[in-house]
Amino acid sequence: MTATVRRTVACVALVSALLQPGGSARQLPPGGIDVDLFVSVAALDDREAEAALAQIADAWKNGYTALFIDVLDLMSRTNLGTPSAWGRISRLARFLEDRSGQRFGTDVTRWRDWVWSLPYDPHPEYGTFKGRLYGQLDRRFEEFFRAPVRSSIRLDEVEWGGVAVNGIPPLEYPRHVTAAEAGYLEDANIVFGVYVDGIARAYPKRIMAWHELARDRFGARELTVVYCTLCGTVIPYDSYVGGSARVFGTSGLLYRSNKLMFDAETKSLWSSLDGTPVIGQLVGSGLRLSTMPVVTTTWAEWKRAHPDTTALSLHTGFTRDYSEGAAYRQYFATDALMFRVSRTDTRLANKAEVLVLRLASPTGVPEPVAIAADFLRRNRVYHVDTAGQHLVVVTTEAGANRVYQAGSHRFSRTELDGRVVDTAGRAWVAGEDELRATFDATLRLPRVPAHRAFWFGWYAQHPETVLIK
Repeated sequence: MTATVRRTVACVALVSALLQPGGSARQLPPGGIDVDLFVSVAALDDREAEAALAQIADAWKNGYTALFIDVLDLMSRTNLGTPSAWGRISRLARFLEDRSGQRFGTDVTRWRDWVWSLPYDPHPEYGTFKGRLYGQLDRRFEEFFRAPVRSSIRLDEVEWGGVAVNGIPPLEYPRHVTAAEAGYLEDANIVFGVYVDGIARAYPKRIMAWHELARDRFGARELTVVYCTLCGTVIPYDSYVGGSARVFGTSGLLYRSNKLMFDAETKSLWSSLDGTPVIGQLVGSGLRLSTMPVVTTTWAEWKRAHPDTTALSLHTGFTRDYSEGAAYRQYFATDALMFRVSRTDTRLANKAEVLVLRLASPTGVPEPVAIAADFLRRNRVYHVDTAGQHLVVVTTEAGANRVYQAGSHRFSRTELDGRVVDTAGRAWVAGEDELRATFDATLRLPRVPAHRAFWFGWYAQHPETVLIK
């Protein structure tokens, strides 16, 4: 999630902040330990740091390890090679080893794995600490952790992604061009196709990978199209929720390698994968963004199906290399992760693509399902039962997936012209809104929102998922 120049600027800012002499560590409050002490442990002044460590040692709990990991992580990632910084990092690592009995040295990855294996028992002001620490990078981070910090997720799995707030700039009502004007797109280029209220639009991967979020209009409807490049997920959301159209941005923070966005109105952090607030004022509000259908396909297939489509213009207002594959080339080329997650599953490769569904059962409990994209290419008509519904997944020759409510109908194959044939030999047309019977104009099966994801990203968020492969 990083751009080299932005990361360097942020690194210099943090190192400058952490190397400044701090104030004296505050005294222990009654019945607890002052969270400011965990910031003081990184002080340039040895006496201040040692005094803070001594007070923490007297009230040590293994749950405090997470705060040290956050300090170690940022100091290690933003260190510019100063002997003083590495000396302080080693001091903190030795303290952790002495208190915890673990022998991980300065290996932040091993410390994280150990903490994540423990019951979650954080410092009561851990959220406030996160805000102050990340606020050394960008003061706007502090707005996401206003006390008292509400959270529905483990804060020790929230990480800095390497950029400032909106450091990966969202597209705000970007320019669109017609298919004929989109000469920069080649037929094999990957696009994310969105069709809402009769309007078709292509969001090329080569553009979205540089911006990760677009605020756009489809007629009178406001949409937030969010792309988590790290977990391979594009989801169009209706921006209207809780009585108003919210303005979303990129927080610069991650949860289990998943992009956290924020709303400008309350500065709450939202999961881009589930469309729910997970940190901040709106936690527990019951708000959830409505998902719009999206399809991952080629430009050739999308414009053939929608000759009236528009596509994002290359004139975004930003200077980027928008050529196919330029963004995240190395990340997409391997199965390695950029940010560690607390759980993975080896039934598929980390970045194997899956089509995911998360429908609520009749009891209201979500039932996550992941279907391997390779499996669907081999089974271009596939029936699946989930959350009390019978669905059919239709996959095109180019690999685009669309899901429909099948009800009592059963389908057997697709034809060369893209039509779907049921078990009675009758033809249906797979549209963006519905599966339409050619033999009965009144017979229409509605489409169900679904989207692609990398297997590791989906599993990290939903380990209880059903996998079909």
